[in-house]
Amino acid sequence: MRLVIIMLVLVVLNSCQKEAPELINLNFEKDLIPEGIAIDSKSEIVFINSLRKNKIVKSKLDGSFPTEFIESNQYGYLSGFGMTIKGNTLFALGNSLPKKNNKSILLLLNLKTGDLINSYSINDSTFIYLNDLAISSKNDIYITDSESNQIYTVQNSSKKLEVYLEDDEIAHSNGISISDDDKYLYLASYNTGIRIIDIKSKSILNEPNRDYTGIDGMKYYNNSLIGIVNAKRDTSLLGVYRYYLDESKEKIIRKEKIVPYGEHFILPTTFDLIDGHIYYIINSQLNNFDQNSNQIIDVISLEPYFLMKKKLE
Repeated sequence: MRLVIIMLVLVVLNSCQKEAPELINLNFEKDLIPEGIAIDSKSEIVFINSLRKNKIVKSKLDGSFPTEFIESNQYGYLSGFGMTIKGNTLFALGNSLPKKNNKSILLLLNLKTGDLINSYSINDSTFIYLNDLAISSKNDIYITDSESNQIYTVQNSSKKLEVYLEDDEIAHSNGISISDDDKYLYLASYNTGIRIIDIKSKSILNEPNRDYTGIDGMKYYNNSLIGIVNAKRDTSLLGVYRYYLDESKEKIIRKEKIVPYGEHFILPTTFDLIDGHIYYIINSQLNNFDQNSNQIIDVISLEPYFLMKKKLE
């Protein structure tokens, strides 16, 4: 009996020690309509881009000292999409809105100064929408195109933006990530779910699965994938999910919802992972934005932005 009581006490103590989610008030203008987010763990600075204002802002991770990182349209930047940090560089994608006669751009920016390191652009009569990106340990860049069946790349050896893979099985991919050994690329296709690509052979290793659709941002984490599901009509299916991989990293074996739709999940898009914590803006207010006119639909209903911080167990 005494052993049972001790075990129960330990369980209670362990549950009490779990880190509670934290909401951080970001003191940016309410009409940003943010899409991409990236965090520099060294300086504890969060970078947020804007769909509406074609710029990138930053602040301390606690929300203090908000300021512009690059101004609207600086270096030819467009409506902000996926962003990530590698070393001392911020990689930022942008696209023109509306989609007709669209342009796409990738900026490489000095993390400390905001100076332009390099840029790559596409100006095409067809719909090309560079949506999200992932970078290998060798600094090879892989980019999804959410409007086609193509994945783009900028190989570190060539420094050219070119098509890496074209296949209807990966059409309309959004989130993208790379395994920690640089062997596999993970794509969140709107049509076929999470697809696993052998980077060297460019072969698709798994079958389509509609249970894994609706994902926006997605990242590799400890032999699993973390994904934000925000593109399903049934709100009970929305939330932050963890998709566990088998030992080979070539197959998803199960999924787990770690944040449900509700107070801490309204309409996020992308996120970042730092020191075992996930960070995302709980409400991008994307549903209050007309992309065709680049206007806020209801100015009165705009709200402050809150950054969700949650420890991944």
